[in-house]
Amino acid sequence: MSSLRRCTRTACGRPAVATLTYVYADSTAVLGPLATYAEPHCYDLCAEHAERLTAPRGWEVMRLAPDAHASGPSDDDLLALADAVREAARPVRHQDDPAGGAADGSARTGAGRSGTGRTVEVGRRGHLRVLRDHEQG
Repeated sequence: MSSLRRCTRTACGRPAVATLTYVYADSTAVLGPLATYAEPHCYDLCAEHAERLTAPRGWEVMRLAPDAHASGPSDDDLLALADAVREAARPVRHQDDPAGGAADGSARTGAGRSGTGRTVEVGRRGHLRVLRDHEQG
């Protein structure tokens, strides 16, 4: 079976290019680029049905133009991701820990999001780490 999604209109077998979502609370039909995944309560439409779409009387149709560069992340997105990865890989050094933590990484300290601002790595599985507040350690 092909992974290509088809138009959800009855008896239409053309490939879907847009996704229609109804926002009942706002009496709005939103037609945008084809969603990444088929969602319940959303309707995939081919180009012809998307262009001819009308909404019930009193409803607004909001057409979201497909982004010309929607095929992937932008250069800015990739640079921000690379910077975040480099920052996360940088050893954290504190005044009370000039070595920056244990060489094996089993009890490294670093800036966390807790109220104290310090966490201790207590476990690791692959790229995931288990962190605990330094004071609870």
